[in-house]
Amino acid sequence: MAKTFSPFAWIAIGIVYLYRVGISPFIGPRCRFTPTCSEYAILALKSHGFVKGCWLSGKRLLKCHPLNDGGYDPVPPKNTTNRDK
Repeated sequence: MAKTFSPFAWIAIGIVYLYRVGISPFIGPRCRFTPTCSEYAILALKSHGFVKGCWLSGKRLLKCHPLNDGGYDPVPPKNTTNRDK
């Protein structure tokens, strides 16, 4: 069964896609991480929802600076609880 996302998550994902199409081509590749920050944001929003996805994406963007070496930084898995099963 396909997972449904909140309207806020869809809007946030749309904003990330607009960034990828409208802004990213002009500034060139700058991300130090794998997956890229925009891919990370989309994956976080899809797997964790709007609030936690935005929180994780914001933390990731704060790590993206010249003093950080970067590397592989995947989206953490969603914790499952008994009510989610």
